[in-house]
Amino acid sequence: MLPITAAPQRTLPLIPTTGPGGRPLGSYLTHIGVQGYGDVEPIILAGIISGDPLLLVGRAGTGKTYLLNSLSEVLGLEHRHYNASLITFDDLVGFPMPDESGSSVRYLQTPATIWGAGSVLVDEINRCKPEHQNRFFSLVHERRIQGMLLHDLRYRWAAMNPAEAGDGEAYAGCEPLDPALADRFAFVVTVKDWHELTAQEQQAVADPRGEGLISNDRGSLLAYAAERTPLLQALVQDPPAHVTAYCCAVATELNEAGVRISPRRVRQLVRNHLALIAAGCAWGEESLWLTLKWSLPQRAGSTPDEGLLRAAHRSAWNACGHDPRELWLHAFHRADLPGKARMLLQAPDPDLGTVAVNTLLASLDKPRSAAFAVAVLPALMQQAVPAVGTEGLNDLAEVYGPFIQVEGEHNWKEPNGGDWSIKKGVAPRLQRAMDLPALKDKRRRKPFLHLVSGLILAKQYLSDDALAELEQEFHACRTACTTRRTAAKKRVA
Repeated sequence: MLPITAAPQRTLPLIPTTGPGGRPLGSYLTHIGVQGYGDVEPIILAGIISGDPLLLVGRAGTGKTYLLNSLSEVLGLEHRHYNASLITFDDLVGFPMPDESGSSVRYLQTPATIWGAGSVLVDEINRCKPEHQNRFFSLVHERRIQGMLLHDLRYRWAAMNPAEAGDGEAYAGCEPLDPALADRFAFVVTVKDWHELTAQEQQAVADPRGEGLISNDRGSLLAYAAERTPLLQALVQDPPAHVTAYCCAVATELNEAGVRISPRRVRQLVRNHLALIAAGCAWGEESLWLTLKWSLPQRAGSTPDEGLLRAAHRSAWNACGHDPRELWLHAFHRADLPGKARMLLQAPDPDLGTVAVNTLLASLDKPRSAAFAVAVLPALMQQAVPAVGTEGLNDLAEVYGPFIQVEGEHNWKEPNGGDWSIKKGVAPRLQRAMDLPALKDKRRRKPFLHLVSGLILAKQYLSDDALAELEQEFHACRTACTTRRTAAKKRVA
């Protein structure tokens, strides 16, 4: 059991754990034809949700510009792709012309000028002249050019080759990015090279059939961003104390170790982590490490020592004062239904178990809440000290009650007509349940038929597929409870 020090002051919001289109995190970019970015996909998606600047660092040919151009395609953005080593200021804003009165200046626009763009990719950003790098400060950080706000611009992306490639390879004209400019990028991601890809990723990269195809995900990334952006905004308005405590602690650790983290970067760390959570990552140590790893502007020059970063992370994590109760509760909500049954039998304390039950029953439909209650309540009642408090047990009992016993004469009407009685015949839907292949196992048969009979009496009619899915979950929950009770008995013996 987790050590309990204090009652939770608030419950962290529940965030969906899937990526765009309901896909598991790490699989979306492959879906749109971008290979080798699965490990950092949550970071890329966090940048889509937040709209904060993103910088990719990697060797030539690693798909940096392909990724960013593909994102603009699936988002349907008016996109600009500039090569910073060749760009002039006129390429960005157009040619200045005095207006008719001579009192102000307007710019003659071309299809390449930045006005009206929704996304901008500045490629080879560490090859451009110093004066142009200076102009990118306000573009990246403020969405401004010459002090003028670019109202349509949401995404500012950049890509660069490493200044020191190693292995005898050098990129002419590449310099470490100015630290002040690097600090304007929220995420700085190092891209994998060939030898770091899996064999499957290498095969996919080598396939020429995807060359030149327009990326299209049927609007799933747009819908995902529209859904998750308000979640991020809510988190930013009330950031959890343990997140800000961690970011302050890790910044102190790194500064003392000689890796400068600016005050602006500490605030960005907090925002980055909240964006990562909104993207679907779980609260906890691993997501904080992912945030730290890819939020360091130093990656635009030379990457800090991995061991040093890990040590700072572990120290900050141990000192950040996170509430183990909150972490348990979020792990509970993210588990599948059998996992929830297993966890509930070992809740850290009865009050927390009651909170878990209340929120779970409120989120489930009637058939699944009934299945959960019927599976779990007997196991809880057999505990010497129930892991769920009285209120939570009562809530489960209220759901459980109608399904304890369905013997005797019960009449009901089905939607398609026909009065039925257990004594006179078998309801068609009950017969369908009886015919499920899984119910050939007698140990699974009787409890589930009692559950289904109660659901029919409660006018909860399920399709054949829904019946089969419900039986699988119900059996898995009962198995989880049985396994937990058996393990507890062995420990007592």
